[in-house]
Amino acid sequence: DKRSIVIKFTDNGTGMEDRTLDRIFEPFYTTKEVGMGTGLGLSIVYGIITGHNGTITCDSKPDKGTIFTIHIPVAGDTTDA
Repeated sequence: DKRSIVIKFTDNGTGMEDRTLDRIFEPFYTTKEVGMGTGLGLSIVYGIITGHNGTITCDSKPDKGTIFTIHIPVAGDTTDA
């Protein structure tokens, strides 16, 4: 539809288990070793996107990769003239 912009990021990496996927947008949550990350990246991204009335979702399966989908509403009138 013409009311939003959709952006998808896909990889074919190791994917995530449900217990990790359930927490990825929590501030300070990380699966990295101590000193290797702060766990703020995805929580900041989440805040920016929702601050613009958008949504971000993640679909991931172990050994199958990950897909992040972002929907950002288009500002102004999007009707055809």
